[in-house]
Amino acid sequence: MKAKDSIDLDAILTELGQFGRYQVYTYCYILLPILFSSVYNGQYIFAASDLDYRCKVPQCESDPPQYDTHGWGLWALPEDGRCRRLRPLGNGCSAQDFHYNETEPCDAWVYANDHSIVTEFDLACENWKRTLVGTVHSVGLFAALPITAYISDGFGRRTAFILTAVSAGVMGLIRSFSPNYIFYLIFEFLDATLGSGVYSSGFILALEMVGLKRRVLGGNLISCTFALGSVTLALVAWAVPYWRTLTRVIYAPSLLFIFYYFFVEESVRWLLSKEKKEEAARIIFKAAAINNKKLKPESVKQLTENRHEVPTIFKGAIPPRDEREPSTTKKILKSKIMVSRLCICSFWWITVTFIYYGLSINSVSLAGNRYVNYILTSLVEIPGYCISVLTLDRFGRKATIMTAFFICGSSLLAMPFISKETLQWLVTSLSMVGKLCISMAFSSIYIFTSELFPTEARHRLLGICSMFGRIGSIVAPQTPLLMEYMESLPYLIFGAMAVTSGFLMLLMPETVNLRLPDTVAQAESMATRRTKRPHDIIVD
Repeated sequence: MKAKDSIDLDAILTELGQFGRYQVYTYCYILLPILFSSVYNGQYIFAASDLDYRCKVPQCESDPPQYDTHGWGLWALPEDGRCRRLRPLGNGCSAQDFHYNETEPCDAWVYANDHSIVTEFDLACENWKRTLVGTVHSVGLFAALPITAYISDGFGRRTAFILTAVSAGVMGLIRSFSPNYIFYLIFEFLDATLGSGVYSSGFILALEMVGLKRRVLGGNLISCTFALGSVTLALVAWAVPYWRTLTRVIYAPSLLFIFYYFFVEESVRWLLSKEKKEEAARIIFKAAAINNKKLKPESVKQLTENRHEVPTIFKGAIPPRDEREPSTTKKILKSKIMVSRLCICSFWWITVTFIYYGLSINSVSLAGNRYVNYILTSLVEIPGYCISVLTLDRFGRKATIMTAFFICGSSLLAMPFISKETLQWLVTSLSMVGKLCISMAFSSIYIFTSELFPTEARHRLLGICSMFGRIGSIVAPQTPLLMEYMESLPYLIFGAMAVTSGFLMLLMPETVNLRLPDTVAQAESMATRRTKRPHDIIVD
């Protein structure tokens, strides 16, 4: 039986306009910090990038030393003179002053440029220290998710969004003054821990304000903005290559997001879940005025009557819980459906983050200009997001995401069997196809995961999935090291995980055209009765 005074929030959002002027204005505010979040998420690829260097040979160096040896490197350095030099026989710099086949470790290096921290902190021949930066950043992302989810679910989506957006700017600017490698690592971790939650909190805030039929469009607008952020990063890094200056240029604008407190409203769905009906009603009436829409008398009555009394059941928000009922966490842990759903979603997240970041990081190693390669790898994401907009509602979540996983896996599994010497263009093309499909899967998984879990724990469960997914992003920066043992190994792992994730999609319910579930019971019903809308189930 339906509660008499329930608030049908999804119906009210439809009356306001699925994606009206108010939603457009708010989205514009949300998208800018998300663009910067993308920039910060990939900045270490350039700040800690590999570069050319060679052993320093004191008796042959000019003052100051130059990377170009002007010929003497032919007899003073072996073919790979990055970490070893030919043993000197005297103090001169002629061919007779060096042993022709005996080498010794280098004790100093000359770098081609100072663009990377490799030069600044003298990290030559310690490639693991360079790749560790990306892993530390990803560990910070892992730590950020439960913190951001707790703030978002407890204190509001807007609070989490603004706090993380500003924190990133502060930590990044401090890091730009790093005196040594350890200091740099500490603030790389703090940057990710305190600032990376802007994407998840912004995504939830945006998703909860649009109507059912514009959920996919809204989610993919955010994903496209994230891709454009990667393009922006490459262009700025190309123009400002020195890592300290680059860091200051990209992080300083985030300090201005503190003023968002005056422009961005809280999520109405979250306000209703916290029984803040009066504030929720104010925002709804404001949105109706901006969208030039008139609410039905029934909706106005739902929002205005009994404002100062404890609300009854909200349809489109969380019903007040009887103190004798088990907590939401206990309900989830006792539900086999929810636990299995959480495990499968977590594996999906590991897969998409591992492949997504792995392909992005390795794109700078492809033949050609590394900035152009990174831009192309980022731009190819946008067609993937556009395809998901066209297919998620038409063919359903499951078929769309499964197809994306299978095509991605097939492309990447084929790469090791193609000659890079003769068909480099095909290798690059397959890498781009893989990035397009995994980007399509990534944005779709964000939407699909949000639809599978109830409002009362949506951000926490989404945070858990994303937190496990960070295992993939933690391992991804180390894939260049795997290539030293077997060049095709990362792509074989990428492909196998993508195909496995595609098959796991068969175990999930379809959520297309379903309203967001608000309780554990409603979320469970999606798996048992596909034809019944979860919001038609009333919790006594």
